Amino acid sequence: MEGLFYLFVLIAISLAFYFLPTIVALVRHHGNTLAIFVANLLTGWTFVGWVIALVWACTSNQRVSA
Repeated sequence: MEGLFYLFVLIAISLAFYFLPTIVALVRHHGNTLAIFVANLLTGWTFVGWVIALVWACTSNQRVSA
């Protein structure tokens, strides 16, 4: 039974890490949160897709006036 608890904790931590770009976008109230979630869900299993989603979530979503 104890092993099952540790397995659940490991899965929860892994999912939180996998969806870190989505979590960052939600916390930052990013305008493209849904698109970041979809990109994270579909391409997050590749390291490149995960990094792109994380960078996108960390970027500003406000336009800079010239």
